[in-house]
Amino acid sequence: MASLTPSVRIATRSLGLAVLVLAGVLLAAPASAAEPEGAGPGTVVSAVPLAAALPGRATRVLYRSTDTAGRPNTVSGTVIVPLAPPPGPLRLVSYAAGTQGLADRCAPSRQFAAGTEYEAPFVSTLLTAGFAVAVTDYEGLGTPGEHTYVNRAATAHAVLDMARAAQALDVGVPADGPVALAGYSQGGGASAAAAELAPSYAPELDLVGAYAGAVPADLAEVAAFLDGKPGAGLLAYAVNGFRAAYPDLPVDDLLNDRGRAVLAETRGQCTGDTIARYPGTRTETLTRDGRPLTAYLDEEPFRSRVEEQRIGTRTPGAPVLIVHSVADDIVPIGQDRELAERWCARGATVQFVPTPVPTHVGGAAPGFAAAVPFLEGRFAGREAVSTCGR
Repeated sequence: MASLTPSVRIATRSLGLAVLVLAGVLLAAPASAAEPEGAGPGTVVSAVPLAAALPGRATRVLYRSTDTAGRPNTVSGTVIVPLAPPPGPLRLVSYAAGTQGLADRCAPSRQFAAGTEYEAPFVSTLLTAGFAVAVTDYEGLGTPGEHTYVNRAATAHAVLDMARAAQALDVGVPADGPVALAGYSQGGGASAAAAELAPSYAPELDLVGAYAGAVPADLAEVAAFLDGKPGAGLLAYAVNGFRAAYPDLPVDDLLNDRGRAVLAETRGQCTGDTIARYPGTRTETLTRDGRPLTAYLDEEPFRSRVEEQRIGTRTPGAPVLIVHSVADDIVPIGQDRELAERWCARGATVQFVPTPVPTHVGGAAPGFAAAVPFLEGRFAGREAVSTCGR
């Protein structure tokens, strides 16, 4: 064959590079790939290997789920299989991440790839213990649309369907094996809500237990507690989440120019950006009439929508461990005591563990330290400890 001229060689290399770049974009993009006709919740739409600094083999997936109104949507997430799994079938933990932010770059799957996911040590601990871990990005985080932050139904669906998707992948997770849930903060709420909805939404899952740390069970109480505090910027996440989940709510009509600007700004931020940008913000400075946002939560049409998010009105489908700092500065511990009491009254098996380690961030480590043996016990079939009645 005749040798190529320099110009042809350059053109060929350029074309090859363009093809590689295009292939990389197609693999990495949160594309809405063509879904199978009638694809149900948990159906895998696409799956590609993900390079992540974790002790496991990671796969980024797009899968089908269900939004707040019961409509089908597509969510992204990560399934990680341990490098050295123990003998026997893989045990699956569907992991609900804590507050990440609202921008797509904040999605756990993207932060795993970038090496910036702050919950990677907890996920690594589970992998090292021999669990397969499936981490949802939640609705609208890493995929088109807005993230429905702390929305009970949407986040619970995403967590349960992440488990279904992991079981459908060809990565060694048994299709009908046992499943546990775990999460802290926003993830604690998602784990708790998923435990409640599993019997009706995903009855085929063999749910053996759930760890739910620092659960924001009552959003109205959390909002009143955060207003004017260092973490006040997180309230903008919640308001944005309500706008996304309930577009009929007249949220923008309540806000002044600064309030609308804060909502717009936070939609492009991750958690660290928001905490640093709005410490001590009082929501009365964001509304047209000078009332705090919490005042509207007692009025319709907001009151009933906020009440829809309450966790504790259904019976969880498996034993639950709740761990919460007695000096939590983001989610007050009283609501989790009430959550445990509500579940106990419904006949659930609940272990409520207050930890003396101060602050919301500080309470995460002891919570997770308690979660690992709790999850081990559930997969082993040992009887769960209950603090109901104590």
